[in-house]
Formats: sequence, structure tokens, C-alpha cells
Amino acid sequence: MLKFRGSQHLRQRLICATLSGKAIRVDGIRERDQNPGLRDYEACLLRLIEKVTDGCVIEINETGTSLRYKPGLVTGGSGLNHDCGKSRSIGYFLEPLVCLALFGKKPLSISLHGITNDGVDSGVDVWQQVTLPLIRQLADIEKDGLQMKVYKRGAPPGGGGEVHLSVPVARALPPISLTEEGMVKSVRGVAYAVRVAPAAANRMVDGSRGVLNELLADVRVFTDHRSGAEAGASPGYGLTLVAQTTTGRLISAQAVAPPAAKVHPHEGQQAQRDVGVPEDIGRTAAHALFEEISRGGICDSAHQGLVLLFCALGPEELNEVRLGPLTPHAVRTLRHLKAFFGVTFSVKPQAASSTIFLSCIGAGVKNMSKRVS
Repeated sequence: MLKFRGSQHLRQRLICATLSGKAIRVDGIRERDQNPGLRDYEACLLRLIEKVTDGCVIEINETGTSLRYKPGLVTGGSGLNHDCGKSRSIGYFLEPLVCLALFGKKPLSISLHGITNDGVDSGVDVWQQVTLPLIRQLADIEKDGLQMKVYKRGAPPGGGGEVHLSVPVARALPPISLTEEGMVKSVRGVAYAVRVAPAAANRMVDGSRGVLNELLADVRVFTDHRSGAEAGASPGYGLTLVAQTTTGRLISAQAVAPPAAKVHPHEGQQAQRDVGVPEDIGRTAAHALFEEISRGGICDSAHQGLVLLFCALGPEELNEVRLGPLTPHAVRTLRHLKAFFGVTFSVKPQAASSTIFLSCIGAGVKNMSKRVS
């Protein structure tokens, strides 16, 4: 049994424990906090893992500061539903769900309910335009197999969004070699607005284009305004931008208006003033995209940990990637991959491009539910 302390990266520890088949014990979960123990969204994640696995054992002490997790077999299944709550967005639950479902017994089909876009986790637009295409490439999956549909958008704090996710089963992962960054050739984006005036989406587009068009001509940002049942329970808007390079790499950035506080249904215009100025959201997203592009690498900083995980899960041959400066999350990912799978990365900084070249021999993780011919 592997032992850890603290609440950091609990989500990734659960992913690695399930895929490696190793039990873990986590102590000292916010033990010095004014509100100690597991948060409601972490308990919600544990319930979700219980739904898609069979035979897992979860033990939590009375104060919630200690957790024991013994993984089971990933079963997948269809017709599943899960309420993700209102503390974290659906994006928080998507990463462990996709990573585990790829190694399941049956393809996964599940509907998730909650907040679709917030400023903490990757929104559903980032998942549709960047994360899922990246996973398809890393796992060699056809587009029809791994897909996600957004039926309702939900802004914080009320949520009310609905997303349907379909994940196929993979026998094993192919070797990964992603070392060419390329030059940015185009920018695409989605500006969404729910329960506010439709002009908010257009104003975000104008704000972002005012920054982007100074450096690039090929910029297209689409608007998605929703009302009624498709708009969730709270007003809000945000913008997701995706830069595509000449080698097919995708780099994303997002900006979301902070949630409106104590807004009554009859105060629509007041709600719009409370959640920020749309033009500022557009400019913030554009500058965030420039920041991600300047970092270099084959993906943005939010996807570094995911790429490293797939490299470690890959076959027992050379897997190599080029990333920008490693985030604290990526550094912790490298430590977890060594602890769970015994995979050590070779790290070579490239001074000329200010990037980092990482290579490893994969752990050769295979789907135990499928016969390998």
C-alpha cells in the first residue's frame, strides 16, 4: 500500500491507483484547516469512481482526514447518470472518467450534471476542442468513438448544465512521439452567454479580436447564446480560444466572468454588471492565449499532466514529448508516475527554444478485460 499525506492531487492519485491496481492511503487531509477533511466535490468524485468500477473499497475516517482506497476493475457501462454538484465544474470529473474508461470492460456512456464552465477547471469547450482531440491522438482512437455533447450550459453558482460523454475501450496505448511544435496558423474560439443579453457574447468577440488581429488574420470566434432550459440556473458568460499550429498542435486558454452574487431573476441587467465587462473577458482570454503560446511545447500548461500520464501508460518502448516550462502539477505528476508505475522520465532542457524534452520507457499498461491478440 502506498502512503501519501495531504489533499493535493487526490484526483490523480486515484487515477494512478486504479490503473496500477495498487491500494493507497492518504492521511492528513486538511487536518489543520478550519474545515478539515474531504470536500464535497472529492466525495462526489469517489462516488463517481464507484459507479464505473466494480469491487473498489473506500474507507474514510470520522473526521474525513484519512482515506483508504483499494481499487477494483473498471467496468464502464451505458445509461449512467451523475450529479457533479456545484463546488467544482464538470471538467474536474472528466479527466479521471476518460482515463479510467479507456481501460474498462465495456464502453462508457454517461450523463453529467452541474457547472459546465468556471474559472478553476477546464470548461466543456476546452474539452471539446482541445482535450478530446489530444486524447484521440494519444490513444489512437477514432473521432466517432470518443465524443462529448453539451445539451445544457450551467454557470456558477447555480449550475444546471448537462453533458453526455461517450468513451470507447482501448486494449493498449500506442507509443507517443510528439516533439514538433510548429508555428501558430489560426485561432478559433467559442464565446458563450447564458441568462444575459446576447450582446455579451458579441462584445467578448470584439474584445478578443482587438488583441488577436494585431498579430494574426485567421481568427474566427463563434458565439453560443442560450436561454430557457438550456441556459442552466445562473447568469454568466465566458470565452475559450484555441490556437492551431502548422503541425496540428492545439493550445487553449479560457476566461470566465466571475459569478454574480445574490442576483434576483428580475435584475438581468444588474446581473450582467456584477459578473464583469465582456470586453475585458475577451482581452483577458487573448492575453492568456499569448502567454500559453510563448511557453512553447506541444500542449498548453493545463494538459501537461495528461500527456505525461499517457506516456507512462504507453508500451515498453520509447515515448517522447516536448513541453514548455513544467507546472507544479506536472512536476507532481512525474513523482506519482514513478511511485505507481516505476516510470522515470529523462528531462533535457532545450535552451534554444526554452522548452523541455522528456522521454521515458512506458509501463506497458494493458486493459485486463480485453484479450490482446
